[in-house]
This record gives sequence, C-alpha cells and structure tokens, in this order.
Amino acid sequence: MEAVSFEEVRKVYPDGTYALKGVSFSVEQGEIHGLLGENGAGKTTLMRILYGEIKPTGGRIKVFGREARFSGPWDAIKAGIGMVYQKFSLVEGFTVMENIVLSSTRIGMDERAVRKRLDYLIEATGLKVPLDQEVSNLPVGMRQRVEILKALVREAKVLILDEPTSVLTPLEVRDLFKVLRRLRDDGLTIIFITHKLKEVREITDRVTVLRRGRVVGTHRTEEVSDVELARMMVGREVLFQLSRKKVSPGRPVLKVKDLWVEGDDGVWAVKGASLTVREGEIVGIAGVQGNGQKELVEAIVGIRKAQRGQVIIGGEELTGRATREVYDRGLAYIPDLRPVGLVMEMNLVENVVLTRIKEFSSGPVIEWGRAREEADKIVKSFNVLVDSLNTPVGRLSGGNQQKFMLGREISRNPSLVIASEPTHGLDVAATEYVRKKILELRDSGKAILLVSTDLDEVFQLSDRIAVMYEGKIIAEGPSESFSLERIGLLMGGVRA
Repeated sequence: MEAVSFEEVRKVYPDGTYALKGVSFSVEQGEIHGLLGENGAGKTTLMRILYGEIKPTGGRIKVFGREARFSGPWDAIKAGIGMVYQKFSLVEGFTVMENIVLSSTRIGMDERAVRKRLDYLIEATGLKVPLDQEVSNLPVGMRQRVEILKALVREAKVLILDEPTSVLTPLEVRDLFKVLRRLRDDGLTIIFITHKLKEVREITDRVTVLRRGRVVGTHRTEEVSDVELARMMVGREVLFQLSRKKVSPGRPVLKVKDLWVEGDDGVWAVKGASLTVREGEIVGIAGVQGNGQKELVEAIVGIRKAQRGQVIIGGEELTGRATREVYDRGLAYIPDLRPVGLVMEMNLVENVVLTRIKEFSSGPVIEWGRAREEADKIVKSFNVLVDSLNTPVGRLSGGNQQKFMLGREISRNPSLVIASEPTHGLDVAATEYVRKKILELRDSGKAILLVSTDLDEVFQLSDRIAVMYEGKIIAEGPSESFSLERIGLLMGGVRA
C-alpha cells in the first residue's frame, strides 16, 4: 500500500525559480525510503510541502490514498505526518515530559493520554528517555529521541527525518538505525533525507534521487551501487577514493599549548588543549559538535579570547591578537558556517575584498578593478557556477558558496589553513571537489587544521587525528592508529 504518493508536484517561487518540475514517485507503507540529491535539487522543498509548511504550485500529494491539501503543519500532523529537522525544536528549560506534553496538547491530547501513549511507545520502540530530565542536560542523541517520540505520540504514521545523523556519534547513529528498523518493522513509514551514500546503503529499503527539481529514478537500494547513485545525483562520475601522496611533514607552523577558552556561557569550553600542525600535513580534529572545537578554532583565529595558554604561528606568539594580525601572519580560515565567512547581501567582488582589503587598497581607496579580476580568477579556477560577478553571494547554491570561500582564502597563498566542517551539507560532487583542493594544499606544503564531525572525511584527509571530548584532546596519533570503532568510543568519552 502506498503511504505517500507525489503526482507531478511543481513549485515555482515568486522570483521565477523552479524548485520542483513535476516530481512523481511513491513511498510504500512500512519502508524506509531514502531521498538523495544535490543542494538545490528540491528535497527540502518537497518535504516542506508534504509537511504543510509551503504550498505547491501544482500537482497532487496523496497520503494513504486521500488527497492532501494542508494549510499548515498542524493539518499534516493530524493526517499522520511527522517531521524531525536537523535543528531540534525543544524548549531547553523544560523537562522531556513537558516538551512532549506541550507539543501534543495542541492537537487535543490531555496530559494523561500523552503519558499513557508515551509509556507504551517507550516499551514498544526501545526509545528510552529520562522523562523528568531537563532537555538542556541531555546529549544530542537523546534530544533526537525526544523529537522522534514527540512525533510518535501524535500518532505519526509517516516520519520524515532530515539529515538525522549530522550531529551524532557513530555509536548514536548505530542506536538510531536500530530504532528506525524496529519502527519500520512495526509498520511506520520513514522518509530518510541524507547526503551520505553509506547511510542510504545501510538503512534504506528504496531510494529516490532528485536532480534539479526532477526525479532521476527510484530503485531498491540493494539493486543500485553507490557509483550509480552518485552519477544520478550529479550527472557524471564521482570519485570515492582520493589519491594521497606520501609527504614528509616539515617544520611546525601552528603550536597550541595548554589553551583554556571560555564558552559563551562563561563555562570552560576548551580545557588545556595542546596540538601541533606542521608543513605538509593535515591534522584532523574529530568530535561531536559542542565539545570545544568551535571555541578552540575561534581562539586560534583571534575571534575569541583565550584565558590561558599560547597560540604560536610561524614561531611567533599570537595569543589574544586581533584576527587581522593573525591573518597577516599567513592564516586562511574557512568557518563552519558560510554566513560567517561571507556577507550574503554582497556580491562576489565585494566578498573577495572582505579578508584581503590591504591587498586591494591604495591608501584609503579600494582598487575595485583588481578585485574584480581576482574574483573572476577565483570563479574560473574553482568552478563556481554564477551568472555574474555582481550576483549577491546569497543567491549561489551552498556548494558554490563554499567553493568561492575556499578559493578566496587559499588564493592568498597562506602558510596555515584552518578548515572547519568544509563539506558540511554539500552534495557528493562539491564534497569531492573541496576535499581534493584540501589535499592539494597539503601536498604543496601547507599546514592544515581540519575540524569535522564527518568521520569519513577525517579518515580520508588526515595524516594525524586528535579527538576532542568535553573541551579536552583525549587522544592523538597517526590516522592509521585509529579504527572507526575506537574513534567512535572516544567521541563518546570512552577512553578504554
């Protein structure tokens, strides 16, 4: 039986952008259905239409055989649709129980009914959560369980999961997949959005690929290879193994000694971290988000004050120096959020000048002609797809924004590159491109500090790996000395 069917669904935005161009496919009841596609392929738009957040321009959606015309998410919820976003919608100061009651009373359930259904679900699904704990005290994996329970308490029959593993440790991913299989076996229909082909292979029964607003194909997962899926997504062959040259690391470029950094809440986020990055090597920092990686990087770059310890770049202590001074010593920084590194309202030429203003200035005057030439060079060298250099950066796809930011930074010929989550949210083609560029930088003798929650990326690129947990570097060594299982345990705080 079809749980959801999409029939020629179209979406055209007011500016004339076609997000969906007649999408048709079906999701069977009691299956885990993967949804793949590049950034801008239409995955999120399609799911937001199913969830009642936005309205389609044309076409039909049927839910269990009945045409769905939702005026908002609450209509979708009443029809049995649940959605768990990457960013959770939980009230941190409330307990788990209070959060679930809050979301359920809006559809007419009283607290007694919520409690009764919750007790049943926890027993039936294995989704055990501490109901009386405040959400703010829970790890990320447990918060995700709360979000899933919220949807199930409201009697969701179709559950949409948007990149559900992006903030989980490998052990939490394993636990999540166990729960999803159990829910599927109990008859729940799950739509699983991910850009990770390995996850599609491991957890889905069937997979649909979108490209540029159209369905390229739907297949049983066991009958299609990763290479075929990647080709369907991007329209060409994609390399899955990047060649790595043997390079002997040179002199130390970055030294961090016993660094202590406070978080935004005044609590220690980095607790005595020490590491060294040499010429011609990539040091990868692995860890679940929120374990001090962000604060460590910001202290090195000069965005955040370090309370104790030292940051030494090129033999010169730069602890507490302004970001501009650190940049002048040969740093290039690729932040984890594109809106941090780029001003979305500015065009490409203006964004080139942002971190290179001295280079394009003659006294108080900016030489816009030279800046335009540089922007054009970056666009051509890094395959940035854009109609005009005058286009605001915010109109580029995520992958093209990332390639442009990478091009701007490394075109300065830095000695040290700090790349934080450089491929997060990118499709396989953009990911392949960015990772190749990072390896090229390393092969040319640059020192690279890579911060990534993607363990495949850490293993694929790093010469040495450091694992951060609760503000401390709890393990460090050559990448070949770590197994996936060991690093997963370390990310969860298990040192043995």
